[in-house]
This record gives sequence, structure tokens and C-alpha cells, in this order.
Amino acid sequence: MHDKPTFDPAATRPPLAAGTHMAAAPHTFLPAQSEEAFEVVAGDASAGLLLFCDHASNAVPSGYGVLGLPPSEFERHIAYDIGAAAVTRGLAARFGVPAVLSRFSRLVIDPNRGLDDPTLIMRLSDGAVIPGNARVDAEERARRIERFYLPYDRAMGGAIDAAMASGRVPVILSVHSFTPIWRGQPRPWHAGVLWDADPRFAQPLIDGLAADAALVIGDNEPYLGALKGDTLYRHATRRGLAHALIEVRQDLIADAAGVAEWVERIGAVLEAMDLGAAPHGAVMHGSLTGPVEPL
Repeated sequence: MHDKPTFDPAATRPPLAAGTHMAAAPHTFLPAQSEEAFEVVAGDASAGLLLFCDHASNAVPSGYGVLGLPPSEFERHIAYDIGAAAVTRGLAARFGVPAVLSRFSRLVIDPNRGLDDPTLIMRLSDGAVIPGNARVDAEERARRIERFYLPYDRAMGGAIDAAMASGRVPVILSVHSFTPIWRGQPRPWHAGVLWDADPRFAQPLIDGLAADAALVIGDNEPYLGALKGDTLYRHATRRGLAHALIEVRQDLIADAAGVAEWVERIGAVLEAMDLGAAPHGAVMHGSLTGPVEPL
């Protein structure tokens, strides 16, 4: 059973008006940047919120062809999180905050895994054999880590460093999407919020979304949020930053209308939470996966 978070009254700031940018410390503008492995959407790093999108793209960079797969496989969830990039960009525009998005398919290497995770480079994904990954050796693994994984990882760390340098400790929201059916079974959730041991941001996000009686919102569904070495573990858990991962069902954000609806829905919840008054301090909460080595 997860405990409800307790906000620090001393951190209270004037409430955020609907449709406005988040109250900010002295502005620290993070400029736009586009590299092979990542994209940074420009925004105010001091605004109190950073957005990450680990599985934003289904692109396979030069030198890898199509990994031996037919084009249809790159339209599936095995290649990227359908709709997640558009939701991330929509939220970044709404609040004027930075976002860091990957620019390579998770089939090349999965940036939301630890380097020791056996699913870092998938040979088989949801029934699809990945021929281009079948004979990945230690040298090729190291090449993909250096070319794709680490640059994206450093971009996320750099965004956090910029936010911290402003004097405002950020909250981090990672945006993902999930399939409506898994192994023949329909999934009942419209969205889910995943988290590990830090409830400060995740629980209010769950409560805010679940206030709409028409929605089924998962609490650590359809997946558990405690995964050692994943993006939020590396960049939030180890730094004591409040964070959450939101999963939106893919069929609900598969077109522009659905994306706009969920940007509005998530955005309204974030505004109602008044992130300017949320607990932005760096506080270690540990992890359900075991001892945490702080950064």
C-alpha cells in the first residue's frame, strides 16, 4: 500500500492560473537541440517540470537498414510508443518547458533499460524475431551504447542540471504509451501512472486523472514502476527528484484529436496540482528494487 504524499507548506507559491506557464524561478532557457540520438524541445528549465520521452521514434539510424524487418513492424509498439512523442510535444508547448525525446527505435537499443538489462537489445519482441539483433556481440553492443544510449542519457542529465542550476528542483514526467490488447487480453485502463517508492508526484497525478469517473486509471498498471536502471531510476530516483511515468493507451492517442484530448486532460491535472507549490526538493525515497546509490 502506497502512502499519500504530504506537501511542504513552506514550499507554497501563488497558484497557477489555468492556461498559463508554471510559476518559475529566474528563467533558465534550455535551447532546442537536435542530434542523431536525441532532440531537446526548447523551454524554461526553471519552470519546475521536465518531460522525457524514451520511445519517441521508430527510426532506424544509418548503417542498420531495417534490422531485417518488414516495414509493418515499425508501425507497431515493438518499435516505439505510438502517440507518446506528440503528447510530450503538446505538454511541452502548453507549459513552455523543456522535453528530451529519443530519435531512434527501441529495437536498436532501449534507452529505458539499465545497461545490464538483458532486454537492452531485443532479439525477440512480442512474437517478432529481430534478425538485425540476432548476432549482436559485445563490440556492437558497445557501439550502440556509445552512439545512441549515452547521448540520450546525457541529454536528460543535462536538462536536469540546467534546471538545478536555476535554483528550482524539477519534477520529471516520462511519457509512454501501451497497447490496448496484450496476449489476446483487452486492457481496461485508459492510462496508468507508474512509480517506484516516491509518491510525491505520482499519487496526485493518479488522483487527478481518476477524478474523471469515465476513466480507468492504473496505479502501477499496466506495468510496475520499479525497474532498476531505467530512465527514471537513473535520473530521478538516484537524485531524489519527484517523478512519475505516465502510460496512455495507444488507441486513444493514435491521431491528432486523441493527442489533443490527452494533452488537455493531463495538462489540466498538472495545473490543478499547482506544481509551483509541489515538493520540488531533492529527497531520497529509495527504491523497491533494493539499495540506491545516490548521484
